Amino acid sequence: MFEKQTARLARLIPDWAFNPFAAKRRPRFNPTISTEQRKEPESVAYTLFRYNEDGYEEKNLTDDESCQLYTQKDSVVWINIDGLKRDEIAKIGTCYNIHYLILEDILSIGQRAKMDETGNVIFCLLPMLYYNEGTGQVETEQVSMVLGENFVLSFQEDPVRDVFDPVRERIRSGQLKLRQSGADFLCYSLIDIIVDSYFAIIERLNERIERLEDNMIIQKEKAAMAKISLLRREVMTLRRSILPVRDLVSAFVRSDSDLLDRTHKKYFKDVLDHIIQANDYVESNRDMLVNLQDLSMSQINLRMNEVMKVFTLLATLMAPATVIGGIFGMNFEVIPLTHQYEGFYIAVGAMLLIPTLMMIYFKRKGWF
Repeated sequence: MFEKQTARLARLIPDWAFNPFAAKRRPRFNPTISTEQRKEPESVAYTLFRYNEDGYEEKNLTDDESCQLYTQKDSVVWINIDGLKRDEIAKIGTCYNIHYLILEDILSIGQRAKMDETGNVIFCLLPMLYYNEGTGQVETEQVSMVLGENFVLSFQEDPVRDVFDPVRERIRSGQLKLRQSGADFLCYSLIDIIVDSYFAIIERLNERIERLEDNMIIQKEKAAMAKISLLRREVMTLRRSILPVRDLVSAFVRSDSDLLDRTHKKYFKDVLDHIIQANDYVESNRDMLVNLQDLSMSQINLRMNEVMKVFTLLATLMAPATVIGGIFGMNFEVIPLTHQYEGFYIAVGAMLLIPTLMMIYFKRKGWF
């Protein structure tokens, strides 16, 4: 019963709020962890696109068909593998003559984005990012690509979602540039669509930062430090993921591989401009969070000063009454007004009049 109520409460908390029930698992970046610890999927899905300027073919491959060599000089082949199984990846590597070090990188966990030229293929690895609207967290999926002569192999961990649908639609619709170009342009298109997807996540985090900033300034947002800490964690996840992608795209621009058409270098330069811009936005968001943290600390100190000023004012206003009460409470035989009927009222009146005059003076001085 308690778990159901807790889950319901977690769903009711808005995505921009601090949600202690949706704790994010820390990613692992230890390259010595055995790839055997990867949780392999129950099944692997293979999708084949084979196209040229005259037409295209799209179909789902069976496990037996996936081990066949699909390379034709008159068409470009794109095989997308959803789900990573060691045995299946080994079969594909043998079929397409892919070096075993590349296969190990495909199966590794938490790899840094990179690009390598090995043998007769170009291998690249980069993160595909998603924004979880339910928890407000940035989720990462590792995507690997192998570019060969007239073929591209893409490997994904999550068999349910990706951002490649626009590329698939371009192939189906017969976009001339994509259908008339080689496999390197297809590889560029896949990298470009992944990089473009980063901006939607950056914009979503930027909206949350701006909303938190407005709330802190206007409403003096409570629990701001907790929300800032949560946002900083997501921004750091985003920064750690996309910063190495700049080196990956730069490697494509500098490469002299025969698999890359020199006329397509300008497209990779365009992607390089996009990823540099994305990194600048992430750095800007990080700076904004640092400023918000300083603002939050300033507000905390300001509220503390306000409280201390109120306490000081009360203590100062009570000081005359304390002094007067102390004087009339002394054990002397002769104290003025002690045995007179008006003495009590005169003392009380003095206790009220003096603090009132002090408040008027403080107000005119602008001390509160």
